[in-house]
Amino acid sequence: MAVYRPQYKDKKTGEMKHTKIWYYEFIFAGRLVKESAKTQSKTVAKLAEQARRRELEKGFNGVSDERPERIRSIEALSGEFLADYRVRQPKSASFAEPALRHVVRLLGDRMAVDLNDRAVVKYQTDRLREAAAAKTINDEVGFLLRILPVAQAGAIRAQLRKQKQLKLKGGKRVGKAYSVEEKADLIKAAQAAPRSKAIYLGTMFALHAGMRHKEIRTLQWSRLNLESRIVTVGESKTEAGTGRTIPMNADLFAAAMEYTKWYTDRFGTTQSDWYVFPFGKPRPSDPTRPQTTLRTAWRNVRTAAKVEGRFHDNRHTFVTDLAESGAGDEVIRDMAGHVSKEMLKHLQPHPHSGQA
Repeated sequence: MAVYRPQYKDKKTGEMKHTKIWYYEFIFAGRLVKESAKTQSKTVAKLAEQARRRELEKGFNGVSDERPERIRSIEALSGEFLADYRVRQPKSASFAEPALRHVVRLLGDRMAVDLNDRAVVKYQTDRLREAAAAKTINDEVGFLLRILPVAQAGAIRAQLRKQKQLKLKGGKRVGKAYSVEEKADLIKAAQAAPRSKAIYLGTMFALHAGMRHKEIRTLQWSRLNLESRIVTVGESKTEAGTGRTIPMNADLFAAAMEYTKWYTDRFGTTQSDWYVFPFGKPRPSDPTRPQTTLRTAWRNVRTAAKVEGRFHDNRHTFVTDLAESGAGDEVIRDMAGHVSKEMLKHLQPHPHSGQA
């Protein structure tokens, strides 16, 4: 048993002093456990250490053939899972990576043995406090349970189902379509964005071609035919969306031409396998890699324009524009790829569009 008060150096005097809070430190299954007892009483700290040992032993001895996995950190288990997932399901890896990024951020240093139904509920609550959507949190919890030892994950699922807390309830959001005024404000703010040339063209691709965030972010020059004024979508979220061709209207074409000039000045040329939106912060520097996200710049644009909505709502606006122009469902699907029945059902005219 090792209960102690760690020392720290006083910034003003340089003297070594003890903290008021007791900590405990011990080795469990070959792993160092060093945690705050959250108390100023040494007696209570010793009791906290004993309780912590019993908690770990109880979880560790639950299933003998999974013991080695139970003392590994969530970060280590996540890394191993993603490495295998990228090989087995490369198309789905882009959904697993951001989900597990949040899991690791909040739980990464904890051992698998620490995870139980209460820890998962707390994770849900923490993410709700960060204003994450219910569906997003459900996806993250789903991946968290997949990286845990099978028996442990099964037990947690059973408890959460019993408590009706396995999945958070969230209303199905079809999305909004920006009004004519909102579109103009967003485009103006994107053009004026101080540091990101990409967000203006990215916004135009979303508004005038209905392209999804990943479709834009990973677009290569070989798929952008300025002579024919056609953009061909690469790998998409759905089979129907992959490889679809979309004509560029005059506004999108003008934005693409302006951006091409800037890109050529920046990198000297455009190559077919280079990415239209290259990697690099604060300025793009590597055209052989795609930009990681446009959403940060988008939030700044949305704030500057004083418009509420998601980047994905640009796509909803494009689909609504098509519907209002008289395009049928098949034409909409050809240009936008997969469009849910709920979305087509809920298409409404823009506010202030003048239609009844």
